[in-house]
Amino acid sequence: MGLLKRLGRSRPVQEAIGFLLAGYLGLVRRTGRFVMEPADAYDRIGPQMPVIAAMWHGQHFMIHFARRPQDRAASLVSRSGDGELNAIALRYLGIRAIRGSGDRGRGRLREKGGAAALRGMLKALDAGEMVVMTADVPKVSRRAGEGIITLARLSRRPIVPVAVVASRRKDFDSWDKASIGLPFSKGAMVLGDPITVPRELDAESAERYRKQVEEGLDAVHARAYALIGSSDPGAKSPGTSQTAEAP
Repeated sequence: MGLLKRLGRSRPVQEAIGFLLAGYLGLVRRTGRFVMEPADAYDRIGPQMPVIAAMWHGQHFMIHFARRPQDRAASLVSRSGDGELNAIALRYLGIRAIRGSGDRGRGRLREKGGAAALRGMLKALDAGEMVVMTADVPKVSRRAGEGIITLARLSRRPIVPVAVVASRRKDFDSWDKASIGLPFSKGAMVLGDPITVPRELDAESAERYRKQVEEGLDAVHARAYALIGSSDPGAKSPGTSQTAEAP
């Protein structure tokens, strides 16, 4: 293993990187001029807390900007190396990490920690913590998976689609089109209408709610980028519902 890889796996180095990332994001938030839409979003969503804040992959750097200081929150974070850095940064930002991810139906749910993560998210919501999670599964961009529907059904908490974007940003050439804002940006935070999933669902109804979440997230992203006069680098091509990449 190379020196850089060994250093990257060192706990002190990971802590330092996570601390610096959290500090940088704080700088972006403090120097940015962010607008909220709708303007009364907190008044509408506040009484329904705790909610499940849904995002697309690639939004993990910026999504916490939409959280009010008084909102206790936990975020689903993968067990990967990058996920470890994200978890550390979130801790410095006051957000608790729940580790785990979906497996795209490949029978590795236990290995990836998906079942334990589901239990952890249910416990968090029951304790009054907002849960932040990606609606799409790893390597399948912007197609809502079944996991978020399962969480909403079991917890009886509403799903709120959220998008946070910045006019000055770094867009990464990754499968999820990850984006991180730059300081002194104009930004937009857009919250969609809450989606409440009933406890009892048949397969057809579950698919309908899955599509509703997908359409809600596409809508808030389109609106957020429109507000800053920019185009969405991760937008779907006409007639497509997902972008997949081989693992």
